[in-house]
Amino acid sequence: MKKILNAPEAYVDEMLAGLTAAHPDYYALHGDSGRVVVRARAGREGKVGIVTGGGSGHLPVFAGYVGQGLLDACAIGDVFASPSAEQMADAIRAADSGAGVLRLYGNYGGDVMNFDMAGDLVEFEDITCSTVLLTDDVASAPPEEKEKRRGVAGMVYAYKIAGAAAEEGRDLDAVTAVAQKAADACRSIGVALSPCTVPQAGKPTFEIAEDEIEMGMGIHGEPGVWRGKLRSADEIAGEMMDRLLDDMPLGSGDRVSVMVNSLGATPPEELYILYNVVKARLEGAGASIVMPLVGRYATSMEMAGVSFTLLKLDDEMETLLQAPCDCAFWRVG
Repeated sequence: MKKILNAPEAYVDEMLAGLTAAHPDYYALHGDSGRVVVRARAGREGKVGIVTGGGSGHLPVFAGYVGQGLLDACAIGDVFASPSAEQMADAIRAADSGAGVLRLYGNYGGDVMNFDMAGDLVEFEDITCSTVLLTDDVASAPPEEKEKRRGVAGMVYAYKIAGAAAEEGRDLDAVTAVAQKAADACRSIGVALSPCTVPQAGKPTFEIAEDEIEMGMGIHGEPGVWRGKLRSADEIAGEMMDRLLDDMPLGSGDRVSVMVNSLGATPPEELYILYNVVKARLEGAGASIVMPLVGRYATSMEMAGVSFTLLKLDDEMETLLQAPCDCAFWRVG
């Protein structure tokens, strides 16, 4: 294992210490565990709070999107491991300013169980909570079982849209409704070229030959839909777009935001090569592209690979997507 670290067991805590030290205007640590990240400047009183949580290893997801117009707090677990229920409860408490808290996170068993338990812990503290789960990974289950799908980079769009709605002063029901609408309008798929190594495991999460790729692999190394020989960028992007558009057809007059996202090690140059195909396919379908995102938005440690996310917009979501936000990793306006 080649990692720049001190001790594997200190990896997450030292990372969070460095994150907050490097960006003191954006992030602060909260609670006894040191695993809850909050805004350095708290949101106003009476605003709906938005909280998320998940394992480390995916920056900027999860903690990176704490900020104005985005999240209010985030609980962070070990690499690829859920935070504890108590850490999630601390994040909910930190996010609450009297108008309730939306729990907005990906559909993973440990996160669901622990956020449910966290809700029980704060139930008698006069904190009202709602929940929206992201299930945007089309490779992880068929459309008729979409409730089983994993949540991947679509979380970024949901954070942005829900965060903007909360900044407008909408109540908990309204923020929850638009977050759910964004979640329902997202589709994602990824392809992996190489594994990553979890520091405490000390070995790659999976094995794949130098000349192979895996279509549809999850961000923790969950199995994809096929493994085969490396193909050209145009062929890879073409199949990814086929799978997304089969699941969410687009036509003339539709407006869509697209994210071409590095899973960690894929350089920007290769992302832009892939974007050529994405743009041509969407415009060929008659859709208009709004605020395309190309870069590193949701990663899997040092995994080489890419994910595509489509967000089909209506007027409300387009306005919220383009509203101002500010965190260390993403600024709009």
